[in-house]
Amino acid sequence: MEDDDYSASTTTVVFDRPIPLLRGPIPAGGSEFVLAFRSMDSWAAAFKRCETLLKEQCEEGARIGCAVSASNNCKPPWWRWRGSGDMREREKCEEREFKECCVAAKDKCAGFAQDKCSAALLDARVAVSLASMPEDSTWTNCRARDLLPKKSSS
Repeated sequence: MEDDDYSASTTTVVFDRPIPLLRGPIPAGGSEFVLAFRSMDSWAAAFKRCETLLKEQCEEGARIGCAVSASNNCKPPWWRWRGSGDMREREKCEEREFKECCVAAKDKCAGFAQDKCSAALLDARVAVSLASMPEDSTWTNCRARDLLPKKSSS
């Protein structure tokens, strides 16, 4: 006779906790709703997270590209390669080339991340309360770029 185990521990499927919504629906007038960040703090956290993730991914890709580039830039020409070249010189060259490439890529990745996140998030809507008392408050929304401090042009 077969002993089938139908206990809760063997038949229950555990799911990961749901990821909280970045934006939620807020009234936009009449029966219309728009998705908006709940506060400037939640918008700023999303912007920072976006920048951090894109920058990390970009730098990781750049490191791979820099390693290949350093190897190619430091290998001797085919007519001088006899299979036993001075590997210490090549190693020093590769380290130098790799480091220079990674430094340049780091700055480019920071700019790339900021550009991409700005394009995606500066026009995002952020919920704004129009009253100081919570029970009397009405909610509206503004574009994130309109809520950021203006940079002076002096």
